[in-house]
Formats: sequence, structure tokens, C-alpha cells
Amino acid sequence: MVAHAQRSPFDHAPCFEDMTSSLQSTARQPKGMLKETREVVALARKFKEEVMRPITLSMDRQMQKDPEYLPWEFVRKANEWGFYTLWVPRIFGGKGYNSPSMSYFLEELGSECLGLSNLIGVHYLAVVTMFATFNIRLINKLLREVEDGQKTGIPCLLSLAITEPGAGTDVEEVELVDKGNVGCQATKVEGGYLINGSKIFISSGHVSRWHIVICYEDLKNPSDTMLVLPVKTGSKGFSFGRKEHKMGVKICPASELNFEDCFVPDDLVLMNKEQNQKNRRNNKQTNSQMIDYVVSTSRAGVSAWGTGAARGAFENALDFAINTEVNGKRLVNHEWAQAMLAEMYKNVAISRLSYVETNYANGLCGLYKTIQFKPLFYYFKIVPKIVIDYIIRPIINLPVTTWVFRKIQLDGQTDAQFHRTSGWASLAKFTGTDAGVKNCQMALEIMGQAGLRQDRRAEKILRDSKLLQIYEGTNQLNRINLFKCLAAQGHSQVRVFEHE
Repeated sequence: MVAHAQRSPFDHAPCFEDMTSSLQSTARQPKGMLKETREVVALARKFKEEVMRPITLSMDRQMQKDPEYLPWEFVRKANEWGFYTLWVPRIFGGKGYNSPSMSYFLEELGSECLGLSNLIGVHYLAVVTMFATFNIRLINKLLREVEDGQKTGIPCLLSLAITEPGAGTDVEEVELVDKGNVGCQATKVEGGYLINGSKIFISSGHVSRWHIVICYEDLKNPSDTMLVLPVKTGSKGFSFGRKEHKMGVKICPASELNFEDCFVPDDLVLMNKEQNQKNRRNNKQTNSQMIDYVVSTSRAGVSAWGTGAARGAFENALDFAINTEVNGKRLVNHEWAQAMLAEMYKNVAISRLSYVETNYANGLCGLYKTIQFKPLFYYFKIVPKIVIDYIIRPIINLPVTTWVFRKIQLDGQTDAQFHRTSGWASLAKFTGTDAGVKNCQMALEIMGQAGLRQDRRAEKILRDSKLLQIYEGTNQLNRINLFKCLAAQGHSQVRVFEHE
């Protein structure tokens, strides 16, 4: 009898590539990204000091008194500063800053107020969802309205409508969506689709002009019949429902969207089963890939918000410790306080590193791969606007352009790349958001009774940071997704997202 060697579980330990996206990116990443990122951080700090800090606490109190208040004044101010086009590529009318720089921007603003930062950041959640369909003609059409909104001073924001009353986290995983209770249905009719159903907890819904709606033709088989349809505010059959009354992130409305025979014409369909027939993967796999492109970028952004919350809590606790005496000695000079503050600083640093590594992975293997390709990156920086308007824009509207981008991004992404971006995004998401909550709790320990006062900011940051733990999939789901994508790779006997 031949003895078979027992395989060690460490034979399938995370591979070198899974851990070194930043190292591999050193030579491939355009050097111009560093300069841009410095500009973005400087701009965020200026906006935080001049616009956000004077109103953060008063806006929180305003929402406490009047939960139906809509922050149009702030949205207009952000629009004046150009924030709703800052990360839109120049060929679509934006300023074309590199996408990873947005995470640093969100951390900076999030360290002051997660709610106000949300009013900027969640707009790009919808933008990213459009990009993940790679429907170049429609991306150009909708983003040109955003550009016009900046020029006219009438903001054009977008929201992503995915969460439903009976399905929250379920809709973010193809293994779960068929088990969820989805109810937003799109029925094919002559010339387009009719949407019926509702969406809830839609960030910035009440202040958005367009809503990128994820819906399904067959509610019993949603994973294989998903559609991505844009709906404009004011469309027949569309209406706003209630605004959620939240504990934190109050200033950014969480909206209910209702659809009753809301018609979307065929020429506005961002993605459906018919379009996906030309892809290498089957429709269910393509739908999963599209959603994963979205969350692999958005979870890095939520991690940046969590890092911002952790940093805001640390900075407030440090300021309190420096200016408070205990037993005749400054609190900051007590070793126990120094140890706690060091732990809080560590939480900020590790959280930041996790979202940075995720963005490197997205640049190598994910949504940012094409736009960070050096020749394209520099070409779209220097090409004159007249060339964009009269040569590139007509090409963008050709069906072949969408076909090419889908071939590159959808057919070109391997399963290993898919798992790397998804796994790292989940790691960053729960690392950053858990760190935000933990640092807030530690800040309250250091500040004691004073930390419960609103003007001390620590209690507000804690209220805001709790919501991040369920944004973009609960942290429990993200832990399981990390296990599926990275920790359990190579183990054929492992099953995830199955009922016990």
C-alpha cells in the first residue's frame, strides 16, 4: 500500500500576489497620480476648514430639530467647489483626477463629519456602478448632465438604488440574492421596461437627479435576470417616500424610492441579459462580476470613512488630553493615556494601509486598470478639449466602444483577479469601520463625562461611525467574503453562504 502524504492547510496560504499589490504597482502606476493626490488632500483640508467645520455641529442639531430638512445649501457649495466632477474622466466632462485619490479625500472630510462627506462620496457610488456596466454611451450621456449641473450651479447628483425592504446585504452577493426577498421588478414592454417596487435606505436619494436602479425581471431568479436602469427624478411613476430618521450620518438623507409602472426606454438600459450575451462569462457570472467591480471600489471608500472616523476620534481625544489636567498633571503625560492614544493612532494607520492596498489591487486587477494604464492616463490629461468634443465624443457613442471596454474589463479579468480585489475590499471595509467604532469608544474612555457633550464631537463621531459597519454589506458578510476570496482559496471542500 502506498502512503499518501497528508496535505497541510498551509499549502494554500495566501499567495505572494495577494499580498503585494502595492509593490507590483510601483513601476506601473503613473507618477502623476502622486501630485494629483497631494492636490486632492490639500483641497479637502481647505474645504474642511472653511466650509465644513463651521457648520458640522449646527447641521447635526438642525437635523435633530427637523429630520425632514434637506441640505441643499451644502450640496450647492460642494458643487461650486467642483466635487461632483472631480473624479469624472475628462472624456466625460469631468476634471479627471485619479480614482484612488478619492479615498484620501473621503478620509480627510470624514475626520470632520461623515454625514457631509457622504453627500459627496455616495454620488460616486452611482458613478462607479455606471462604469461597472461599461456602457460608454450612457455613461457619457448621464455624466454630461453632471458637468452641466456644475456649470449652471444647479447640482446634478446621482444615487445608487439597490437596497430593498426585504433584501439588504443579500443583493451584494450572487450566492445570496436568490435567497433574499427581492421585490423591485422590471417587466419588458414594447420600447422599454416598466419598474414596480421600492428601494430603501438610498443615500442622497432626495437630493439626486438620477437614480441608478438595480432591479430584476424574474423575482424568483434575480441573480440571472438583473438589470441596471437609470431613472430621473420627476419621471412618471417615480416618487419619493419617507426619509429615515437615523441616529448618525443625519445630514445625508436615506431615502425611500417608489416605482409604479415607471417606464425606462430601451435606449437608457445600462445593462441587461441581452447585452451580456456577448460576454465570455454567463449572465449570472457577469452580474456577479459587475456588482463586485462596484463594491471592490466602494468598500475601499467606506474603509476610508471608517479611517476618518478613527482619526477624528483620535484627534479629539488627543486635544482633550493635552488641555486637561488630572491630579496636577496634564492627562497626555500619564502613561496609560499615552498607551491608549498610541493604540488609537495604530488603528488609524492600519485602516489607512488596508484601503490603500485595496486601491492598488483595483488598479492592477479591477475597475481602475484601464484608466491607470500609463499611455491612456497621460493622454487624457493632455488632450485638448476641442479634440475631446469633436473627435472622441462621437467615438464614445459608437456601440463598438462599449464592446471593446467590456471585452477588456469584463472578459479580460481573471477569476484570480476578481478574488483579489473583492477579498481585499472586504478586508479594508471591516478593518476601517471597526477601527472607527473602536477609536470612538476609546475616545469616550479618555474623555469621560466630557466626551458625551455634543460640542466635544466624540459622541457624534460614534453615532456616525456605527452606520459604516452595515454600509456596503455588513461587516459579518465582508468577513465571510474575505474568507471565500482569499483565506479559503484552493480548498475545494469549503462552502460559503450556505444555510446551516
